[in-house]
Amino acid sequence: MRVGLYPGTFDPITHGHIDIIRRSATLVDKLVIGVAINRDKGPMFSLEERVAMIEAECASLSTETGTEIIAHPFENLLIDCARDVGAQIIVRGLRAVADFEYEYQMVGMNRAMDSSVETVFLMAEARHQAIASKLVKEIARLGGDISKFVPPAVRDALYTRLGR
Repeated sequence: MRVGLYPGTFDPITHGHIDIIRRSATLVDKLVIGVAINRDKGPMFSLEERVAMIEAECASLSTETGTEIIAHPFENLLIDCARDVGAQIIVRGLRAVADFEYEYQMVGMNRAMDSSVETVFLMAEARHQAIASKLVKEIARLGGDISKFVPPAVRDALYTRLGR
């Protein structure tokens, strides 16, 4: 069984994330969405809320692709999380060249720790390349419309969190 791990903070999950999840699911038999606890980023949504959003948005994708998709919180090293879930592949989404520079370093470090786990990069579709959770939160905070960037339930949760 091929197991893939797609890690991130997902605060909140966006259409860009969902695009990468949909495409990743065709490459593996089981896709684990690794939800990073990452206290340094100070997420807007709690771990439980982020996991629930991912599960809600991925339920239909799992049926559509025939791939088991699960959310898995983690706070350890990414390579250790990959081992914990039995992943042979780490999936990383790229939006721009700046993403690649950071990811390139990460791959080198992960391979030094465990060369049996491969990293696969997927470019976000052109219409999703500019979407970043940080920017979505900023647009929402400043009263903008985020409907193009996140699913309706996520949009509503974000607006509710901001008192809109």
